[in-house]
Amino acid sequence: MKRFHLLLFSVFTIAVLNAQQKDLASCVNPFIGASTNIDAAGASHGLGKTFPGAATPFGMTQVSPQTITGGDNGPGYSYEHTTIEGFSMTQMSGVGWYGDLGNIMVMPTTGPLHTAAGKEDGSVKGWRSRYDKATETARAGYYSVVLTDYDIRVEATASPHCGVLRFTYPENKLSRLQIDLARRVGGTAVEEYAELTGENTIEGWTRCTPDGGGWGDGAGKALYTVYFHAELSRPIADYGFWSADIPDGQSRHNGDVASREYQQRVAEAKVLRGQKSLQGKHIGFFTEFPTTNGEQVELKVGISFVDLDGARRNFEAEMPGMDFDDVCRQTTEKWNRELGRVEVEGGTDDERTIFYTALYHTMIDPRAYTDVDGRYIGGDYKIHHSQSTFTKRTIFSGWDVFRSQFPLLTIINPTVVNDMLASLITMADESRREYFERWEFLNSYTGCMLGNPALSVLADAYAKGIRGYDIEKAYQYAKNSSAKFGNDEKGYTPGRTGVSHTLEYAYTDWCIAQLAKALGKKSEEKLYLRKSQAWRNVFDSEKHWFRPRNDDGTWMEWPEHGRLTEWYGAMESNAFQQGWFVPHDVKGMTKIMGGRKAALDDLQWMFHNTPEDMMWNQYYNHANEPVHFVPYLFNQLGEPSLTQYWTRYICSHAYKNKVEGLCGNEDVGQMSAWYVLSAAGIHPVCPGNTRVEITSPVFSKLTFHLPGGNTFRIIAHDNSPENVYIGRQTLNGRSYKKCYIDHSDITAGSTLELWMTDKPKK
Repeated sequence: MKRFHLLLFSVFTIAVLNAQQKDLASCVNPFIGASTNIDAAGASHGLGKTFPGAATPFGMTQVSPQTITGGDNGPGYSYEHTTIEGFSMTQMSGVGWYGDLGNIMVMPTTGPLHTAAGKEDGSVKGWRSRYDKATETARAGYYSVVLTDYDIRVEATASPHCGVLRFTYPENKLSRLQIDLARRVGGTAVEEYAELTGENTIEGWTRCTPDGGGWGDGAGKALYTVYFHAELSRPIADYGFWSADIPDGQSRHNGDVASREYQQRVAEAKVLRGQKSLQGKHIGFFTEFPTTNGEQVELKVGISFVDLDGARRNFEAEMPGMDFDDVCRQTTEKWNRELGRVEVEGGTDDERTIFYTALYHTMIDPRAYTDVDGRYIGGDYKIHHSQSTFTKRTIFSGWDVFRSQFPLLTIINPTVVNDMLASLITMADESRREYFERWEFLNSYTGCMLGNPALSVLADAYAKGIRGYDIEKAYQYAKNSSAKFGNDEKGYTPGRTGVSHTLEYAYTDWCIAQLAKALGKKSEEKLYLRKSQAWRNVFDSEKHWFRPRNDDGTWMEWPEHGRLTEWYGAMESNAFQQGWFVPHDVKGMTKIMGGRKAALDDLQWMFHNTPEDMMWNQYYNHANEPVHFVPYLFNQLGEPSLTQYWTRYICSHAYKNKVEGLCGNEDVGQMSAWYVLSAAGIHPVCPGNTRVEITSPVFSKLTFHLPGGNTFRIIAHDNSPENVYIGRQTLNGRSYKKCYIDHSDITAGSTLELWMTDKPKK
């Protein structure tokens, strides 16, 4: 596996020498999607829920502003908020379910000391500050804002394992830097420790458990400790701690921590001076100093999820001799190199910004969970060593990302795919659970969402030659996953979301069949192919659609609005949206629906009833993942011009260069990956096979610099907002009449040329 990594890295470095010269980092607008606003979304799920702060590609740290405590605010930030609480070293991207991380929050202040951020409505006084929205700027790897209550400019950047903040203070006899060690999105840390270990160094840790809320407000079973080593650019001479009195038995979930009563208790915390360390249930650290006008102070923070030695080593590997500008410059170079994996030409300025911001969002997760010395926390919550065979990665939003993000990564960054699979396999092994988690978070089996999406990623990777992991162990764990979560008992999954469960389990059983076939296990291939037909058991021929069953096999009562009823048989969707999910047997699905014409008419009806703004709706609901492959069904039903029309329509209506530019949650890269692939003119329907659908690209030319050293180009002649249809096409100069291309043609290096027209063509 080590040779696999080195080979891909070296050939990729050579392939993008020209691309990385371009300043693609400045094309990124991190504010796209950076809102949790429910009113603007018209749905409880909110908007993109991205964060605007600084990060590196797939890095451990994300240094981002925090504007709110409490509510379903996964990023801890929402653009419309008017105050900032601080700047944290870790962040989740684009998630609901309350979120998590937001750890090690730093805030510069002046004047009287406050021990709590306080409430934005003023009911609890605190250190939070209003900020000048006109000064808030961001690009890939950099964020800046002016805190108007203190007249302090804050700048943020990051390295893979460290966060760096630069503060420009006004003249003040009592300036300050505060570190809130209890900070956690979706709740609070339950215990913290801090110690002054040098004249300008502070170290410590913050422990987070389900008792403190966090992921799923505790239901996500998040269990982790963040260790930190921080160095200030000036001596720490005048300092202290604060410690809130949190009674034993005090509930500390999301709503509790956000309450006025809890915040008031923190606001009344004891201030302790004259000691060098403190451990407690809700503590913080501060240092005070005089500043001259325009004086700059830098704070560099190395983090680790392993131990304090890990935080120190990460810091020593990335920070010595570096100041803010040095780190920011290196981070910009990293982003230019990674974003340079795909070059686009043509399109509008907004479309290029949307594209590179989308590509940027696909490169936040799955993030590195391994320290620079190769150590990581495993599925047994003990320390392990990767022996340089893979980088342990975390935050696998499986139910979302198997559809577009991981297929994209199989093209532009197969090493990350390989790492994630190795991480999931070792996690199943180390935890002794011996099955794959569907939504992994820092080693937690969270149980979030449904299906067995890791099986899709595994089958897709194996089919595409990404195999730097123990395939026999992976195959066994895939079978175990199907046995534990599947349709075995009744041939379907009963209950309120039974259609979603049954269809998704059927698909991933098909994925196991593909693995069995590749591994020469013929009898098991037949078994799982038979299981993959379970989708038929929830199709009601009387209603001509999919319908949930009860435990006894009877149909659940048909609701007033039928298949358009949200949560009737479906997870976060309706049976109409979920019912198309038979990607492994589109022919069988079409036949049972009444044939090709009936299916096409139904699909057209779906799209014609979709609102123009593409916000949350009961038809083609691009704001949520179950429909993301549906526009490509037209290709498989022999009407590629409809795939071309509707994917271009979605690209122009569901994605904008503005804060509200994502119509739904970003979901850890999935929403953006759909755009990257679709705007490029390609997208899969069924991960696990190598067929990639062709559609109408947004740009006149796209160049994929592939890790193997090859180049895949898509050239669209006469492309325009009017010319959305493909009139004719060639592959490597030869006439090509298929509406799909094989993954092997992409990775081998080829040129797909399209001649665009304003008239649909069969």
